[in-house]
Amino acid sequence: MNHFFNLLGACCTALCVMACGGHQHDGHNHDSHNHDVHEHELHAGHNHEAEHNHEAGHNHEENHHAVGTHDGHQYETADSHAHEGHAGEIIIAPDQARAAGIVAEQITTKPFHQVIAVSGEVLSAQGEEQTVVAPVAGIVSFSRPLIGGAQVGKGMALMSVSSQHMADGNPVERARIAYETARKEYERTTPLVANKIVSEKEYNRIKEAYENARLTYEALKADRPSEGGLRVEAPMGGYLKNCMVKEGDYVSVGQPLLTITRGNRLYLRADVPERHYAALGRIRSANFRTTYSDKVYALDELNGRLLSYGRAAGEQGFYLPVTFEMDNCTELVPGSFAEVWLLSDEMPNVLSVPHTALTEEQGVYFAYVQLDEECYERREVKLGADNGREVQLLSGVHAGERVVIQGAYHVRLASVSKAIPGHSHEH
Repeated sequence: MNHFFNLLGACCTALCVMACGGHQHDGHNHDSHNHDVHEHELHAGHNHEAEHNHEAGHNHEENHHAVGTHDGHQYETADSHAHEGHAGEIIIAPDQARAAGIVAEQITTKPFHQVIAVSGEVLSAQGEEQTVVAPVAGIVSFSRPLIGGAQVGKGMALMSVSSQHMADGNPVERARIAYETARKEYERTTPLVANKIVSEKEYNRIKEAYENARLTYEALKADRPSEGGLRVEAPMGGYLKNCMVKEGDYVSVGQPLLTITRGNRLYLRADVPERHYAALGRIRSANFRTTYSDKVYALDELNGRLLSYGRAAGEQGFYLPVTFEMDNCTELVPGSFAEVWLLSDEMPNVLSVPHTALTEEQGVYFAYVQLDEECYERREVKLGADNGREVQLLSGVHAGERVVIQGAYHVRLASVSKAIPGHSHEH
């Protein structure tokens, strides 16, 4: 029995030893495997990072050659060198500049005039306007619609004035009766004066009455009386400026009815303050702009000339009138007010730009200089005399530089948004 228990204990001891040995072997292999995998991952990670750094560095270097910065924004270049930007420069591609209507021009010095800026008025010239008056007293009846600006021809019937239903009766009929009576009296006394039956004095009185009655009747007949009254015709061809009566109004003899204007020649009257009196004798021409248009007209282009300037102020104010005569270009309305720039002494070698070349920000004016095909620079400028079309530059731009004369507003927007308005391509 004891032998049996000793043999069983030895078998259990052997099995335990074998189990422990197998476990240690598996553990050793697992650790070795994990160590190999860790070394492999470290090696692979090292290679991946090195490769990434190498590729990133290579790509960054290549992009440095393909992309440049200018004024804080990127743009593509056709060459392999980055374009160096400078503060204040504006980049606009040539095709975008053409699409936006940007035009640059080299400016040079040229003669300019001293300017006196005043207000004024466009008026009809003498002989170009005529007022039609009532030939008799009566009631007005229109022959056609009389609307301001309507074209009328010489001799065209405009209205009639009737006195048929008034206490005085028809003036044409009354004139005819007076004429017939005076004529018969004149014819009766003519042979009597030769025989000394009628005195010379009495005969002259009868003859005078006859001539006056004849003139009155012939004048009224010339107005072509009709059943509707005495017809009023246009004395000249032109345009109806205004009508001063309404249908059915009563008018007296000589009362103004309407005004007709040809408008071929006009006056421009400038009202100059008294302080400029000493300069009035040196004024030669003028530019002006009406209140209903932004277009600036030059008298030299309208065959204009100076007529006169006042030597005394008017009773209504402290202004001296300066009057010019000019052609009507069919765009000017007589009676309209205007802003006038009087041109006096000439100033030689003046640098000037058109109004379209300037932009304004809080009272400060800027011009835009083209440095090369696609590069522009904003310059602050000081302004001098202004003739309505061009402005004298005192500083900021030099002769020989290319200045944007059209589309300056688009260049200004491009400097703010880095894009031309209406285009999606940005620099």
